[in-house]
Amino acid sequence: MATTLDHTGEQTSRAVTVRFDSGTLLLDGLGMRDAAPAPFSWDSRVARWRAPAAAYRAAITELHRRKVAYVDRARRYDEFRFVRRPSAEPRPYQRDAIEAWRRAGRRGIVVLPTGAGKSLVAEMAIAEANRSTLVVVPTIDLMNQWYDILSASFEAEIGLIGGGYYELGAITVTTYASAFRHMERLGDRFGLLVFDECHHLPGSAYRHAAEMAIAPFRLGLTATPERADGAERLLAELIGPVVFQRKVEDLAGAYLADYELVKIHVELSAEERASYERARAIFRDFIESERIPLGSLEGWHLFIAASARSERGRRAMLAYREAKRIALGTEAKLRALAQLLARHRDDRVLIFTAENEMVYRISEQFFVPVITHETPIKERRFWLEAFNRGDVIALATSKVLNEGVNIPDASVAIVLSGSGSSREHIQRLGRILRPRPGKQAVLYEVVTRDTTEEGISRRRSNAEGRREQTVPWLW
Repeated sequence: MATTLDHTGEQTSRAVTVRFDSGTLLLDGLGMRDAAPAPFSWDSRVARWRAPAAAYRAAITELHRRKVAYVDRARRYDEFRFVRRPSAEPRPYQRDAIEAWRRAGRRGIVVLPTGAGKSLVAEMAIAEANRSTLVVVPTIDLMNQWYDILSASFEAEIGLIGGGYYELGAITVTTYASAFRHMERLGDRFGLLVFDECHHLPGSAYRHAAEMAIAPFRLGLTATPERADGAERLLAELIGPVVFQRKVEDLAGAYLADYELVKIHVELSAEERASYERARAIFRDFIESERIPLGSLEGWHLFIAASARSERGRRAMLAYREAKRIALGTEAKLRALAQLLARHRDDRVLIFTAENEMVYRISEQFFVPVITHETPIKERRFWLEAFNRGDVIALATSKVLNEGVNIPDASVAIVLSGSGSSREHIQRLGRILRPRPGKQAVLYEVVTRDTTEEGISRRRSNAEGRREQTVPWLW
C-alpha cells in the first residue's frame, strides 16, 4: 500500500478518503495534527480537512504526486463514449480552439464572435471529454435552444434543470440561477462544465456554481469576457485561462457576414439644447463642489452616495437623468430612424436603445413590435418567430436582445443609444453577423453631437480601434 506522511514526517499506511460534502471536499482519515495536502485546511466545526469542491482536480493530483493512498468517494460522474450525429463540418478555427483547450488540460475559455459557432465548439468538447456534462446558460430561452442543439447532435439522454424541469441526463442543460441553486447537491455529478456566455459567471452569486462543482474539465464560451467591474479576472480561477480567441474582423467575410460601421451625428433642437445645458450645469456644479472625480466606476458610486445625502444632491441626480433623457431621446434621432427604416425597407432591422421609454416611443410612432424585459415569454417568442419568417421586418428592444437569441436573417442594427461598454457594442454587432450568401451587414450608431453621449462613443471607438464612417443624418 502507498504511504502517507504524518505531521512529523514519519510514514504511515493509513489511507485517506476524499468525499463530496455540500459543495465542498472533505478529507477523512487524517487528524488535525497530520499534514494534509494542499488545498485542504482544517475545519474545526466538523474536525475534518476541507477544501472547495472546485479544488478536486488539484487535490487528486497532489495526492498522486505525494503517493498518498486514497479512496475517491467524491466523484459520482460517469464516463461515456458519446456518439455524435452528423452535423456541420468544423471550421479550421473551431478545430484550433479545441486543440488549444486540449493542450491546456481541457480547461479554459474560448472567445469567439456571435455567429462564429461557439455551440459546435462545445459539442466537440463534450465528445472529447466523454464525461457527464452540465451546460450552463444565462436564460430559459437559451436553455431551450441548447436542449434542441444537443438533442439533435448526440445519441444521449439530454436533461433539463430549470423552467419547471428537474431531469438529469448524460448531458444536462441549466441556467446560471438554477446551477447556483442546485450545485450544492449536484456538484459531484459532472465531469465537464460548459459555461455559455461565461462573462456572467463572476457575479457574486453565480460564481458559486463553479466553486461548488468538482468537474475537472471546464470550458467557457463568450464573445466578450470583459466586465465593467473587472471581475473577469476570476474566470481563470473558476474555468481556466483564455486559451483561444478570434475577433469579428478576423472572421468577417469568410466565416461571418462582411459588415460596415456607420456613425451618424444628429443635433439637438434649440429648445432641447437649452434644457440640456441647464441640466448639465446643475450636475457639474454639484460634482465640482463635492470634488467627485468622475471617469471611473468608483467616482460614479461616490456621486450616487453623495446625491442621497442632501436636497441639492437629489437635484443633481435628477438633472443628470434629465440631460441623459434629452441626449438619448432627441426628436432628431427619431427622424434619423425614419430615414434608415425607409432606406432598409427590404432588410431585417434591429433597433437598440438604452431605455425602455424610447423603445415604446419607437413602437408607437413606427408600429414596430417591442421586446423588453417586461415582454411575456410567449409574446417574445411570437415576435422572434415572426421576425425570422419575415412577417415583420423590424424589432425594437433595449438590452434583452444583446445576447442569447437566434435571429440569423437580421442584417441591419440601428443603435439609437447605448452605454460605454465595448461588450454591449460587440454583442449588438454580433446579432447581424450570421452569414448568408451575399449578405452585407451594417450597424448604425446614432449619436447626439456635443453631448456626453458623443464623448462616450468616441472613447469606446478609440479603445476598440474601430474603422467606421461618420456621416450626418441627412443624405
